[in-house]
Amino acid sequence: MLIFAGLGNPGAKYAGNRHNIGFMAVERIAADHGFGPWKARFQGQASEGRLGGAQVLLLRPGTFMNLSGQSVGEAMRFYKLEPTDITVFHDEIDLAPGKLRVKDGGGHAGHNGLRSIHQHIGPHYSRVRLGVGHPGHKDAVPGYVLSDFAKADRDWLDDLLRGISDGAPHLAEGDAGRFQNAVALRMAPARSGGSKQAPPKPAQARQPDPAPEPEPDSRSALQRLADRFR
Repeated sequence: MLIFAGLGNPGAKYAGNRHNIGFMAVERIAADHGFGPWKARFQGQASEGRLGGAQVLLLRPGTFMNLSGQSVGEAMRFYKLEPTDITVFHDEIDLAPGKLRVKDGGGHAGHNGLRSIHQHIGPHYSRVRLGVGHPGHKDAVPGYVLSDFAKADRDWLDDLLRGISDGAPHLAEGDAGRFQNAVALRMAPARSGGSKQAPPKPAQARQPDPAPEPEPDSRSALQRLADRFR
């Protein structure tokens, strides 16, 4: 069993917030991969299913962001798992919008959801850092992450979530490289639809000019005979 925990705040008023991109990620995985219905468990909402050969619990903590560790820790202890069996999807203001990075272990960098998880299970879990951009000044960060994505963000956000879903089986297998490649393909798809130009034809060898046709002989028979003996 693995746990993929998406971080966010419960309730309709927060559903479109940048801070809730972790919820959005696990919801897309559940919808695309035929996971079971979301049920109230572990102080949150949980859905079970398979990604490739791995059994996975998707978890949305219902404790609000600052207490996310209570929910994640309870689920980990219930299944007798190790922190290395946990992957957390969360918003990251230090990455440009649409960028994604996978990280194993490390600090919480001031993220309150990660800080809480550190307190309950320690730092040795994996994170999928989902870039939402920075407002430009640290004092503006709380209002920025607790506001909804702009309309202009919808296209890249949808591509990012689709890429996460595409690559989720690779992530469950522990192949972070292939997971990130799947996301990259969605974010920068290969150009298609344009007709390929036919390769240039090889230059053909120049043909010799045809010999001019001889002009008709207008001499009389007697004149031609005379000309032969000159």
